[in-house]
Amino acid sequence: MESVLITALQQGLIYAFMALGVLLTFRLLGFPDLTVEGTFPLGAAVTARAVVEGIDPLLAVLLGALSGGAAGAATGLMHTRLKVNNILAGILTASAIYTVMLRTMGRPNTPLLNHDNVYGQILGWFGLIESNITIILVLLLITLAARALLGWFLGTDMGLALRATGSNERMIRSLGVNTDNTKLLGLVIANGLVGLSGALACQFQGFADVGMGIGVLVAAIASVILGETIFGGHRLGRLLTGVILGSVLYRGLLALGLRLGLPAEDFKLMTAALVLLVLAMPNMGISRRLAAVRPSTGIGSIKRLWSPFNPNRTGKGSGLVGNPSVPGRTNGCIGTVSQTGRGDDK
Repeated sequence: MESVLITALQQGLIYAFMALGVLLTFRLLGFPDLTVEGTFPLGAAVTARAVVEGIDPLLAVLLGALSGGAAGAATGLMHTRLKVNNILAGILTASAIYTVMLRTMGRPNTPLLNHDNVYGQILGWFGLIESNITIILVLLLITLAARALLGWFLGTDMGLALRATGSNERMIRSLGVNTDNTKLLGLVIANGLVGLSGALACQFQGFADVGMGIGVLVAAIASVILGETIFGGHRLGRLLTGVILGSVLYRGLLALGLRLGLPAEDFKLMTAALVLLVLAMPNMGISRRLAAVRPSTGIGSIKRLWSPFNPNRTGKGSGLVGNPSVPGRTNGCIGTVSQTGRGDDK
């Protein structure tokens, strides 16, 4: 079980950046961005090429994040300036990224086993030896910094405008906000986080491959839904933390499955089934019960909520997908509504 926990923390924290990016676009901005399938391996490819060329590993990671932001900008410009459908814009960008990756690396994959990585570099600053535990500490530090910065940004006027764009675009536009610019900014930040995730994964695994992005979007959505359903809430700070924990939980479930002997080729099917199950939870009346159980840990409360004879049941769920009982407009992508009040920032 120790190996399962270590794997969950290492991979979960690496992929948490991607989950935060998907949360920003799908959940808060209401933009179904499919660029993620290309942005993740693009960040890895740019980082790998930079490391091979002798560039500092930390700078290489930043270049990977910037390349992801550039890909997000391409999708945003296609949608806002050329009026291309948002889903089609993401598909076009992801398709073009494949060629960019091949041109960048010069081949389908690039090994980094004989090169320095960013984890050893950061640990060297503090005189620490690279190990599983110290790598987790580095990842935890970077993740907490990213979570704090993202939480701070979403609490600023620009961040509130971005969240309001996803909640009610017509209303925020009537107040004089250029929603095209907020969408573009959101896509740049989100895909920058995804590119950062790819860059960190590349240096952790010791290679970059053009096929690294296959299935990562569904995995990120699963992490977001798990985090929001189990750990999260309507408050922004709790939601961000919940998504990070959801990413760790998801990777832990995969590691546990491997430990129990489940075939690795079945994992993507299991992930799709998990996402479908959680999306169906509102119609099954499960989400409302989970939300009601969170504040209370009493066994009696849990039994009462799960009882089929509970007179307080409504059967409508908590609004993970389009529940009209939650105030505000649902975005129809993953979650309920984007809270825009300053009181929800903490």
